[in-house]
Amino acid sequence: MSPESATARVARLLTMVPWLLRHQGVPVEEAAAEFGLTPAKFEADLSLLFLCGLPGGMPDDLIEADWDSGRVYLGNADAIARPLRLGLDEALTLMVGLRALRATPELADTDVVDRALAKLVEATGTHASELADEAGRRIHVEVGDGAEAAHLSALRGALRDHRRVHLRYHVSDRDEATERDVDPMRVLAREGHWYLEGWCHRADAVRLFRLDRIEELGVLDVDGTPPAAARPRDLADGVFSAAPDDRIVELDLDPGAHWVADYYPHERAEIRPDRTMRLVLRVARTDWVRRLVWRTGGAARVVAPPELAEQVHDGARAALAAYGPRTTGAQPAAGDPRVD
Repeated sequence: MSPESATARVARLLTMVPWLLRHQGVPVEEAAAEFGLTPAKFEADLSLLFLCGLPGGMPDDLIEADWDSGRVYLGNADAIARPLRLGLDEALTLMVGLRALRATPELADTDVVDRALAKLVEATGTHASELADEAGRRIHVEVGDGAEAAHLSALRGALRDHRRVHLRYHVSDRDEATERDVDPMRVLAREGHWYLEGWCHRADAVRLFRLDRIEELGVLDVDGTPPAAARPRDLADGVFSAAPDDRIVELDLDPGAHWVADYYPHERAEIRPDRTMRLVLRVARTDWVRRLVWRTGGAARVVAPPELAEQVHDGARAALAAYGPRTTGAQPAAGDPRVD
């Protein structure tokens, strides 16, 4: 996932404080779920609140937060007790986005969206609703690139008609394409990407497939009803779930290689002042990491484990040696076919 911006975190904290003041004593787990956070991330936000408050920085100026008992109590935060107010442009953006979401076939709970839209219309008035309608007619939202959008359309049809699909799918951790027959269960958007979840006949298990990694997709004239044992995964903690014996790999990425964080699941991505990124991955195998680092042409470096860094270094030296001694500036010999 992409690193969270300071602006996004401040916006969440400003929303969090009024809500916590209205729900004094709420359990940590319940409050974390309200804001879509893990308990650990939520407690990190609470720790940051200790540094927030009125100018001066004296103890009485800062917000007080207590959650040692497993329940959250906030104090000394009356200055920001009122919820944030949306500007007209922000409200219009939300209304257009919610209406686009409402039209998504995979949306399970349309009542939540309808209630949110009704509150926005009530708060902003009929004129704002008309403006949102006009903006919705002028704005066209595309999902991914053309190929990804085509895959999404085909998968929606396969789900509707209960048809099996055949995929040529790129497996990132092995850097290879595989052929798979899949009974679709659902398509969903998570962490900025669209996924197909279905029963994979190759793995004989439920699997997730990222749509931008599907190289070819065909809808088969075969019943695609998943077996009774197939159950959707719980994705509350994210799409990627590491195995206990996976290895930790740390990479330093130059700005030109930041795309690696968008393409590969990871545990942490931190951009430093010099614009390099420290990326932390959990991997079952490291051979594909070597190939990834070589492919970046020096824009990625292995920090840990040290044996992997050594393997990358040795492989690069071996590849360079295969080109033989450099002949920069040498003159072609007489009779050389390169000489006219």
